[in-house]
Amino acid sequence: MVEISTSILSVEKEKATRTFYDLETAHTDYFHIDVMDGKFVQNNTHELMKEYANTIKQISNIPLDIHLMTYNVKDYIEQYIDLEPNIITFHIESVESKEEAYEIIKFIKENNAKVGISIKPNTKVEQIYEFLPYIHMILVMTVEPGLGGQKLIPDTLEKVKKLKQYIDENNIEIDIEVDGGIKLETAKMAKGVGANIIVSGSYIIKSEDYKKTISELKE
Repeated sequence: MVEISTSILSVEKEKATRTFYDLETAHTDYFHIDVMDGKFVQNNTHELMKEYANTIKQISNIPLDIHLMTYNVKDYIEQYIDLEPNIITFHIESVESKEEAYEIIKFIKENNAKVGISIKPNTKVEQIYEFLPYIHMILVMTVEPGLGGQKLIPDTLEKVKKLKQYIDENNIEIDIEVDGGIKLETAKMAKGVGANIIVSGSYIIKSEDYKKTISELKE
């Protein structure tokens, strides 16, 4: 069984509080907060996601899974760290050097959150191998980041498989999360190649029965 991190990107603002409550009672494992700056990716969701994250912290104990699709990573970490997120994930493509990546890893840990690194579909998994012993999760984007509702890119699952093999061979304890185009069929494919945390947004939010949908995704 895998864990489910529900992306709240497609939640309607006027229904937000009720939706968050319903997702909690449906046993989502995390709330996935997609923070976009309008530069690293086209959309800018920062203000809305900060508002949603604040609301969630007031009404729920479900952990926050913060996904930064931004440049100026430290600035965004500082804006979300007061919400005591479970994990903060940044993109390896958003930093200029390995040294900067290690600084960010250290900064997140110093603020008592777990660390994740994400890679886009065209980024080779080998680029993040050296960081794996120092972080808690690797997030493989299975679509181009920035928009919800896309179809999963099949080649990205080969990256998950390769990553899982490397992790097992080197005895590294780390979660593998996948994000993008996840529905029941693609969730099974992702689990089959080694993912243990599944991000799903519109597939859950648009379903008539959150509890049933989340349960099916977990199995």
